[in-house]
Amino acid sequence: MNQAQHLWRTARVYGNLPAVALGTHVTHDYRRLADRSARLAEGLLHRLGLVRGDTVAIVQKNSSFYHEAQYAIWWAGLAAVPVNAKLHPKELGYILENSQARLVLSTDDLGEVMEQAVAGLDPAPRVLMAGSAEYERLLAGDGLAEPVDVPDDDLAWLFYTSGTTGRPKGAMITHLNLLMQTMNFFVDVDGVSPGDAIIHSAPLSHGSGLYGLPHTVRAGVHVIPESGGFDPAENLRLIEAWPGTGQFLAPTMVHRLINDPRTGDADTRNLKTVYYGGGPMYVADLVQAMEMLGQKFVQIYGQGEAPMTITGLSRDLHGMVDHPRYMERLGSAGTARTDVQVRVVDADDQPVPVGETGEIIARGRVVMKGYWRNPEATAETLRNGWLHTGDVGAFDADGFLTLKDRSKDMIISGGSNIYPREIEEVLLRHPGVAEVSVVGRPHADWGEEVVAFVVRGENGSADEPSLDRLCLDNIARFKRPKDYVFVDALPKNNYGKVLKTELRERLTGG
Repeated sequence: MNQAQHLWRTARVYGNLPAVALGTHVTHDYRRLADRSARLAEGLLHRLGLVRGDTVAIVQKNSSFYHEAQYAIWWAGLAAVPVNAKLHPKELGYILENSQARLVLSTDDLGEVMEQAVAGLDPAPRVLMAGSAEYERLLAGDGLAEPVDVPDDDLAWLFYTSGTTGRPKGAMITHLNLLMQTMNFFVDVDGVSPGDAIIHSAPLSHGSGLYGLPHTVRAGVHVIPESGGFDPAENLRLIEAWPGTGQFLAPTMVHRLINDPRTGDADTRNLKTVYYGGGPMYVADLVQAMEMLGQKFVQIYGQGEAPMTITGLSRDLHGMVDHPRYMERLGSAGTARTDVQVRVVDADDQPVPVGETGEIIARGRVVMKGYWRNPEATAETLRNGWLHTGDVGAFDADGFLTLKDRSKDMIISGGSNIYPREIEEVLLRHPGVAEVSVVGRPHADWGEEVVAFVVRGENGSADEPSLDRLCLDNIARFKRPKDYVFVDALPKNNYGKVLKTELRERLTGG
């Protein structure tokens, strides 16, 4: 089922209800959102000559144009490639080239970035700025009466998630995957009534955008902060303005919200649910958040390969304060979601006993179709019919999953996934670097920050300014190391593998 069918149906039933708002100003009701999406879809097909199955990238910060772009792509039977707008132009260029995007829907504020991103690509995708005269001309037709029919296993969302190889991989999320995620949301996460709101402070290209889908199904309003991101004071004002508010927040955002001096006096009665995930939530922060805001929290654990849907800790479980293992459960990632099987296995994919640690694997109709143009990675990750997450955890006797470590050595900072290999490969280009290893260090506000351990080469020319410059020229600013530790040698085991656990212990041990 084409996901744009949800918008088409909602617009017919709830056309006058607000669909998209910038701050407190409604920019689209559902009739307008569907109409513009249908017209843009016709323009993409009949004026730009795109054909079903083509990929179209969305490179935008959160904006009032985002949803009409996303639904127009689906309405036309095309595949969306939502891209993190904070990426470096070289990273954007790789994704545009690898995804074979024929068109990029962006915004004027990213004009210079997009010029750099497409420079040198052959063929280079066309870049169209939302709101421009050219963009508006595409909406001049009557529009496609209904969304294009597509099979359930057609590609809908190509989600680029970095891997330990240092190159992003495109997880192929089908229309069926998105439908199952949406239905699972209603069963395990939250209910939505017409007129309820979701505040998109986190990027629409990631979790917040995925959890926007069930809100379109039930005629909720997508609220875009005027800042385009997360500001505690602005967030509190929007909660006060919009009844029935739900919100996806990274744990670092929750931490900032509850530690803002204005939160204690704010009127948060309109806040219905906070869905948190994307990194570890400290139990102390969670307890404080519930004391301040009430029993309004739902935890989700998932990956781009199984969007937002592997395990979860429901609102009810957050409220079971009399359970003898209540605090232990708060520190867990909850239980398997309704339509997902989850196991913890050994190196031979055999389930390990309760309490023992192993790799977390999952299967269900929410799991991706595979990796785009990468059959080797697909075969490895989906071997034996299970998604191998690379995450390490253990089940207790009641089926609660506790995460022991994250995908290999992934760093999660401010809710963003940062893979050390990407940074290491850039730093190793410096002629003065012999070896390097990147790890995460705990940070009070961001969860973790990036630290690079560097072994200088014979010429000894590596220093912080030159390494910083190299990173800023090649990767997104948020991935740049916040600290460089120059060492004589990296700790390694008998097989020559760097012992990153020991490096992290050095940092936490001072």
